[in-house]
Amino acid sequence: MADPDSRSDPAQAAADNAPEKATLIGTLVHLWPYIWPGDRADLKMRVVWSMVLLLAAKLATLTVPFTFKWAIDALNGTGSAPVEASNWMLWLIASPLLMTASYGAVRVLMAVLTQWRDGIFARVAMHAVRKLAYITFVHMHELSLRFHLERKTGGLTRVLERGRTGIEVIVRMVILQLIPTIVEVSLLMAVLLWQFDWRYVLVTAVTVVIYMYYTYLATEWRIEIRRKMNDSDTEANTKAIDSLLNYETVKYFSAERREAERYDHSMERYERNSVKTYTSLAVLNTGQAVIFTFGLTATMLMCALGVRNGTNTVGDFVMVNAMMIQLYQPLNFMGMVYREIKQAIIDIEKMFSVLSRNPEIKDIAGAAPLVVSPGNVRFDDVRFAYDPERPILKGLSFEVPAGKTVAIVGPSGAGKSTISRLLFRLYDVSSGKILIDGQDIRNVTQASLRASIGMVPQDTVLFNDTIRYNIRYGRWDAGDAEVEEAAQLAQIDSFIRNSPKGYETQVGERGLKLSGGEKQRVAIARTVLKAPPILVLDEATSALDSHTEHEIQEALERVSRGRTSLVIAHRLSTIVGADEIIVLDQGRIAERGTHAGLLACGGLYASMWNRQREAEAAREKLAQIDDGNEAPNRAPPPVDDLLNDQPKDLPKSKDPLSKDPLATAAE
Repeated sequence: MADPDSRSDPAQAAADNAPEKATLIGTLVHLWPYIWPGDRADLKMRVVWSMVLLLAAKLATLTVPFTFKWAIDALNGTGSAPVEASNWMLWLIASPLLMTASYGAVRVLMAVLTQWRDGIFARVAMHAVRKLAYITFVHMHELSLRFHLERKTGGLTRVLERGRTGIEVIVRMVILQLIPTIVEVSLLMAVLLWQFDWRYVLVTAVTVVIYMYYTYLATEWRIEIRRKMNDSDTEANTKAIDSLLNYETVKYFSAERREAERYDHSMERYERNSVKTYTSLAVLNTGQAVIFTFGLTATMLMCALGVRNGTNTVGDFVMVNAMMIQLYQPLNFMGMVYREIKQAIIDIEKMFSVLSRNPEIKDIAGAAPLVVSPGNVRFDDVRFAYDPERPILKGLSFEVPAGKTVAIVGPSGAGKSTISRLLFRLYDVSSGKILIDGQDIRNVTQASLRASIGMVPQDTVLFNDTIRYNIRYGRWDAGDAEVEEAAQLAQIDSFIRNSPKGYETQVGERGLKLSGGEKQRVAIARTVLKAPPILVLDEATSALDSHTEHEIQEALERVSRGRTSLVIAHRLSTIVGADEIIVLDQGRIAERGTHAGLLACGGLYASMWNRQREAEAAREKLAQIDDGNEAPNRAPPPVDDLLNDQPKDLPKSKDPLSKDPLATAAE
């Protein structure tokens, strides 16, 4: 069992084993368990049938030139079998009309077998895509908050999207293009050796090798050109979107011409690189055509000499031409296949790189579910650092008794929000313990821990769905009546019912169709519906105006009754009634006590309280000036500075009589 007191390594994500540089063989090895799944006999049979149909389709493909040859020889009267009226089968073989019909029938059979193979294999390919995408999506949620903060969400979704597309490309190109081409070339060599001689095999093999090597070199050259074209396309698209998103700003500064010039500059670069891309494609196609034509011409010259010498028929001449022309089509796609496979390997490599990352927060072996009764929370000498060089919490010890409310306050950067992240186990402590009813949270399952804690954050982010969906997210099996009851407790039911669509109202991206107060109420309703025994309020009202804050505070007080509550507060007026207030300063507990007791001490808390009172007084003064249409003689002090700045000089004496007169008056 892992030592729960062992220090978690903040650099673990960077030190995780990453896969080696991806190759086609290595990628196929990774993908094979999903193409040949051990628990899906039906998919295995589809793979087998696809291979059988692949071979049958290629045999039919090689039969086409033979039927062409037999038809020509029959028309020319030079068939290898003598025609005897008494032998009807030989007559059928020598019949030009029958051979021509056979030619068409075999071509139809070839197409049917090929499409049948593609249809059967489609379910195998898409199952592999779905399975790997699902595994990656789940794994992304298992990775730590540190991992997600270090990356852009859009970047992760692109990894998922491109990886999913890459899997589909690899499976489609390798199974449905590359392998069939290899099979066809191999069968063609065997037929040439059987029907003609080794010289035809040698010429064809040299042609294919030179053709593929040239395709490889030209495609590598073109990849860099295409990359520049794609970069310029992305740049132009980004500038267009950025300009349109800032439409009003463009208008404010009459910058339409400047924006158009920036966009045209990017498009000029895209135009230049696009021309290079199409020119390079012409070079690739020309070289491929020249190389293949030399090989085709060489084989036909040898066969023409054989016809003149009587060792070959006109049908043989036509068959060689048909076989080589038939081979050209799959070879012609090899440049595209190589480019697509190479890009797909890069995309899948990024997906496997994410999958190779070990979750920083993991359940230990045999972790038991958390049992909460009555709900006592204790921090025991907790130390933590996001970066080892910059410790955040330095030996924090305090207790939140069951059913009581403890508030955490302090200047910005003191480590307040870190406490909630550690309790929720988004990070593990560097040392020390966090206990709930005597159970170390590192020894219980993450699911049971988070099911027992309700969180109302400062910045509520909602799903782009209905209000009902967002409230029900707190407990997915809740009925409509329970959802509406939770909304009533959060004092948002009347607002919802007055909306045109009621609970089916769409909240928009990240909930931006709702105001800050409405989003907070939805978050509170969601937590009420979850009904957790432990509640964490992480600066839940700091971003709201005073009137909205008062209404939200009433809802929060109603929700927190009878629950173990940890309140991380920015506005001290919201935690006056807390059973205990803990004042943090630079990762340590500077003071602790009740609101009245801390004011009486005249320390850091009293100084913060006075500064906030000064800020409120400044607001009131400014409001009175605005109401009286008077011009203020001077600007009030910045409110944010008053709220956040730590006092530089604190009173040394704790005697209430030695406090600042303003603080005494405020009390």
